Amino acid sequence: MKKIYKQLGYTLLFVFVVMNVITFFHAYKFTHFSDSGTPKIKPEQLTASQKAGILFFGVNNPKPVNTQFPTQKYTTLHLKSNVEIECWSIRVPNSKGTIIIFHGYAGEKSQMIDKSDEFVKMGYSTLLVDFMGSGGSEGNQTTIGYLEAEEVKTCFEYLTQQGEKNIYLFGTSMGAVAILKAIDDYNINPKAIILECPFGTMYKTVCARFNVMGVPTVPMAGMLMFWGGLQNGFWAFSHNPETYAKSVLCPTLLIYGEQDRRVSREEIDTIYKNLQGAKELKTYPLAGHENYLNKYREQWINNVRYFLANNNK
Repeated sequence: MKKIYKQLGYTLLFVFVVMNVITFFHAYKFTHFSDSGTPKIKPEQLTASQKAGILFFGVNNPKPVNTQFPTQKYTTLHLKSNVEIECWSIRVPNSKGTIIIFHGYAGEKSQMIDKSDEFVKMGYSTLLVDFMGSGGSEGNQTTIGYLEAEEVKTCFEYLTQQGEKNIYLFGTSMGAVAILKAIDDYNINPKAIILECPFGTMYKTVCARFNVMGVPTVPMAGMLMFWGGLQNGFWAFSHNPETYAKSVLCPTLLIYGEQDRRVSREEIDTIYKNLQGAKELKTYPLAGHENYLNKYREQWINNVRYFLANNNK
């Protein structure tokens, strides 16, 4: 029996070591973009063999590159934050204020041009931002909104120093998370914020990605969180936007697609409940974790225009 227990112990130790090695490399690839790699593929689009390969070896995500540019006249800015970040500034004559626009995970500012265009039509100047590791910004690292919060603060302070009085923040997914954390960490006070589909906790969003791929979350999701946080210098289990929301005192428009498989309605409801200022929640029944202009353009424009009009006094 002792021999059997000993062999069992060695087997369990071997499995434990292998699992840690796998999650270590997965965590690194999840938070670091490569100079080359296959185009980004949504987890639900992967074949069984592709899922198996990614499960064991991870996937190289190429650094997001800006693929288009604004049609309006714009200025390229480089701001020094925790890294140097690149922004596009679009100024509107006699603007009602400036909206700072933040993209999601593995995205870049060119993906946000369509949103910027709508804000410009409403009479607002915009500042489109590449987070660290994306587009024209420095590095290849992403921390899913954690360190990016400092870059939100940097952009807000830049506009404040330029004399802008009406500063609004807009973020989708990771961008929305970074906004919530920036308000919690740095006490910045925007005129109002618009948040699209922020996750409730880091652990929940990691589990959601495992679920989309049909992979068990326990214990791999927790191990991925541990190694990812360790590699990037923070405790990932404390990265919880639903907690950050308790520090938000300004008016907030929260937008969510009811078919979202990466962020649950429960997470959205918790964030909404915790917001301390005036707030509105708009949901789109047939939208997932996507650009809402694709399926709900008119509704999105009307929701945003009404919200901004009510908070521009």
